[in-house]
Amino acid sequence: MRKITDLQFENTYRKLPEDFYHLVKPTPFNNPHLVAFNTDAAALIDLDSREAQSPEFSDYISGKKTLPGSDPLAMYYTGHQFGVYNPDIGDGRAILLGEVRNNKGESWDLHLKGSGRTEFSRVFDGRAVLRSSIREYLCSEAMNGLGIPTTRALCIIGSDEKVERETTERGAMIVRMAPTHVRFGSFEAFHYTDRADYVKLLADYVIEHHFPDIISESDKYSLFFSEVVDRTARLVSKWQSIGFTHGVMNTDNMSITGLTIDYGPYGFLEDYNPEFTPNHSDSFGRYSFQNQPAIAHWNLNKLAVALSSIIDGERAQKNLDEFRNIYSQSYVDIMSKKLGFNEELPEDVELIKRILDILVNNEVDYTIFFRKLGNISSSNSDDALYIVSMFEDGTAITDWIASYKLRLKAENSSDSRRKKEMDLINPKFILRNYLAENAIRKAVDDGDYLEIERLHRILRDPFSEQIQYQDYAAASPDWGKKLVISCSS
Repeated sequence: MRKITDLQFENTYRKLPEDFYHLVKPTPFNNPHLVAFNTDAAALIDLDSREAQSPEFSDYISGKKTLPGSDPLAMYYTGHQFGVYNPDIGDGRAILLGEVRNNKGESWDLHLKGSGRTEFSRVFDGRAVLRSSIREYLCSEAMNGLGIPTTRALCIIGSDEKVERETTERGAMIVRMAPTHVRFGSFEAFHYTDRADYVKLLADYVIEHHFPDIISESDKYSLFFSEVVDRTARLVSKWQSIGFTHGVMNTDNMSITGLTIDYGPYGFLEDYNPEFTPNHSDSFGRYSFQNQPAIAHWNLNKLAVALSSIIDGERAQKNLDEFRNIYSQSYVDIMSKKLGFNEELPEDVELIKRILDILVNNEVDYTIFFRKLGNISSSNSDDALYIVSMFEDGTAITDWIASYKLRLKAENSSDSRRKKEMDLINPKFILRNYLAENAIRKAVDDGDYLEIERLHRILRDPFSEQIQYQDYAAASPDWGKKLVISCSS
């Protein structure tokens, strides 16, 4: 394991033409201090976790001291925001410190968010606040625990600096990690400024570093787009199956490698409501839970436009048409596993639709319901009473359970085996907004960061029972269900 000053940087993005970025160093805090440190993420870059105890760690990470080998830059991109193209985006409050290569040969971006003004900041201050940094840290690690492709979070650096948002808040920085931070909007930036040569150059770069299996193919650009469609469809199917709502699916917030990226006004479904949107700025529900598959398809259309100078239009349209099939099949596969089925039967789709409709009509907690469902026996007629009690309409759920048990008997399902398998796909713990809010309030109001660490410990293993943390699996209190999240960071 390495010291912070011995990380092996290999800054490939810096080798692209300067139009792809703006060279800039972080604007450090005067008195940076460590708020949270993720040993799991540190291991991905061979960083010794004991480094976090060094007083110099925060100085190096936050830019007060320069990391040897790093080459900080702000990435250039544009994108469609709430359906409207915005040519003035880019890394306005984040800096790519560089790319660290580990002993396995894997490369990880170290991306510092909240690092101060860049060329792309416009009138903004380039800072992040402690509140949003805690939310991103916790959710990226919660998503990883759930098995959903995501950026990772290495650490949070706090400060005494005051940042003006809706109110005055404390500034913070978060270091997030990913194989790349290239987005759909990275390609849009060059397409809409008539620089097709740069679109091709960026595609060559991404293919070389992240899709090497197709680098020698004559139709590599079309294959590249097809792979992005596939990864995006499967990613969103996982979001939908777990109840995750991103909150702001602009094209500049869509990863070219199919990761969940840019955690802002996100939320997990609690009482099942397809119209749920956690973002108080999304008054029309464009990015609501139920709209996410359609928005992902819309965003892929915009990516196809951005790549139109290097891919065949007819073939790209076929890829786009295939999105719904990939998404639907992946979603049904996951939902079938959530219901404990070994094999898929044609009638399963109707059974899935029925239970989701019943959950909507009864405002039942999505996560708790599926976790409890694993306790049902295919033969015991009285074992479902504890589930029926969750519903106002006992008739509808009783009828569905009868159909469900017949379906289980049709494949001679083993109750014990099924429960074990269902508990590996239906989490007991999710990052409910009120849990994140509790951690934020303790950190901001009291300087107490222990709840961040406790939540991280729980959420990194969300499928295990963790009896000692039983209260964290309960439904949110009424005030917690009413929380809405601001885009401001």
